[in-house]
Amino acid sequence: MEYKLGIIGYGNMASAIAHAIITSEVLKPEEMATFDISPRARQKATEQGLQVTETVGQLCRGSGMILLAVKPNMAASVLQEAGPALEGKALMSIAAGVPSRKLKEFAGSYFLRILRIMPNTPAMVGAGAMVLSSNTDFLPEEQRRAEELMGAVGTVEWIEERHMDAVTGLSGSGPAYVAMFIEALADGGVKEGLSRPQAMNLAIQTVLGTAQLLQERKMHPGELKDMVCSPGGTAIEGVQALEEGGFRHTAMNAVVAASEKSKRLI
Repeated sequence: MEYKLGIIGYGNMASAIAHAIITSEVLKPEEMATFDISPRARQKATEQGLQVTETVGQLCRGSGMILLAVKPNMAASVLQEAGPALEGKALMSIAAGVPSRKLKEFAGSYFLRILRIMPNTPAMVGAGAMVLSSNTDFLPEEQRRAEELMGAVGTVEWIEERHMDAVTGLSGSGPAYVAMFIEALADGGVKEGLSRPQAMNLAIQTVLGTAQLLQERKMHPGELKDMVCSPGGTAIEGVQALEEGGFRHTAMNAVVAASEKSKRLI
C-alpha cells in the first residue's frame, strides 16, 4: 500500500500536524504512516490510526510524500539510513536550521525534491503559522498538496529560503516570547491584588483579542496603541514604563538572537 504522507519522527509537532490533517479531513488516518524509534511515539501514532513502519526505508518507499520531523542533529543519520528509498521522493522538512542543500547532501547520490517548512507550536491547536520555502524543486502539484496539508494546521506563508532563519527567530520561537509576556502581565495583575486564575484569564484573553482585532481590522499595531492610550490616561503610563524597560528593543533582540542561533545549528 502507498501512503499519501509518511512522517519520519512522531514527536509533539509531527503528531499535532497529523491530528490537524485528520481533523480537517484532508487525509484519513489510514492514508498516513510514520516511523519513530520511541515506543511512546509509536503508540501515540497507532492510537491516532496511523500505520507504523519497522524501518525508515520502508516508510519512504511506501509514501508518496514524506515529512521529515526529527531534531536537526538527527536529519543526517535518518536520511542516510533511508538511502535508496529516497530516490525520486518529495520531502518536506521541518528540521530547524537545516537548509535544502544540506538535506540533499545528507541524501547522498539519491535524488529527492525538498520543501522546507517552519511551523510553530500553536499548530497543536490548529492555529499555527506555517511558513513554506518558495525556493523548492517540488512539482507544482506537490506544492499545491503541501499547501493544502499545512493549511489544515494554520495560516500558510511562502517565503524565500534565505529568510528561514529569520522566520525561526520570529514565528518559530515567538510563542515562547508571547508566553513570557502573558505570564508577566498576569504577574502584574497578581501584584495588584487579582487572583492568579483571574489574572491569567485576563492576560490570555487580552493577547488573544488584541491579535484578532489587528488581524480582522488589518490595523497597524501603532494605531491600536494610540486608540487605547488616551491623553494623560493609564495606558500611556504603562507604555512609558515599557519603553523605560527597553521592551521593544529587547523583543527585537530576542528575534535576532534566535535567528542567529538558527544559522549555527548545522
